Amino acid sequence: MADEHQFIEDGLQKSQIDEFFADELGRAGYGGMDVAKTPMGTQIVLKAEKPGMVIGKGGKNIRKITRELQERFDLDDPQIDVQEVDEPDLNARIVADRLANALERGWYFRKAGHTTIDRIMDAGALGAEIVLAGKVTGARSRIEKFNRGYIKHNGEPAQEVVDEGQGVAVMKLGTIGVTVKIIPPGARLPDDFAVAEDAEIEAVEQVAETEGVEGLLDEPEDEKVPDVGDDADEVPGEDAVEEPEEAIDEEVVEEVVEETGEEPVATGDVDEEDDQDLDVEEELDELDEEVEQEAADLVAEMEADEDEGEEEDN
Repeated sequence: MADEHQFIEDGLQKSQIDEFFADELGRAGYGGMDVAKTPMGTQIVLKAEKPGMVIGKGGKNIRKITRELQERFDLDDPQIDVQEVDEPDLNARIVADRLANALERGWYFRKAGHTTIDRIMDAGALGAEIVLAGKVTGARSRIEKFNRGYIKHNGEPAQEVVDEGQGVAVMKLGTIGVTVKIIPPGARLPDDFAVAEDAEIEAVEQVAETEGVEGLLDEPEDEKVPDVGDDADEVPGEDAVEEPEEAIDEEVVEEVVEETGEEPVATGDVDEEDDQDLDVEEELDELDEEVEQEAADLVAEMEADEDEGEEEDN
């Protein structure tokens, strides 16, 4: 048989054994079971509110259950260990059976639900939820919920921490399903945290306050600002170097020369260039005057020619 089919067979067998114990040990307060297969046989741990009723007088009832397990479910040498439930009000399976029995005896569903969940919280549970589904009152089915404290509905905590149990109440109008979820006291949830009271706290060094802006702006009284007159009388020393009035940046000059391709002009030749510019301007003015005179003469000749042409035509 493949592994997948083996897992399905084991789960189905465990569910059938659980239903068998619920039918046989309902009056004894059946609270669940654990099945583990060992080399010596099958180890079954039963949880019951009344272990004496499970064992029976002289072990008669436990031997009967062991024989039926071998015949019906083909278990190899089943060994049953019965354990008493310490707090029945914190066992979801027992609480669900109790609530179902109360509904069958005629208790009003709201009174039964509130009474049951109050007993669960009084036992020290961190949270509890009761769900009644079915024809609670009237011909139409509905769902009624009772909540107290803190409860987890999904994720790993809902599977590992929350204790869940189901029961069925058979009424005249129909069946009512009972589901009970309980978070037992002392359960560790992922979102729990604790505040350590005796924790050692390292001392934090206090940094000295530095001077603010006002302190930096205030001038000290001892220091005096030297007067300008005192500095004017001082004679510069031999090491003092006279700075040129206008310093020309050689690197900038070289870059300009490289871009334009012209040679730099010395400062001493500036006056000669100015004189040459003036001479050129005067020559240009004289040339303009000659051009204007020639243009005027040309216009006069053209007008004279036109007059002569008109007289010949007449």
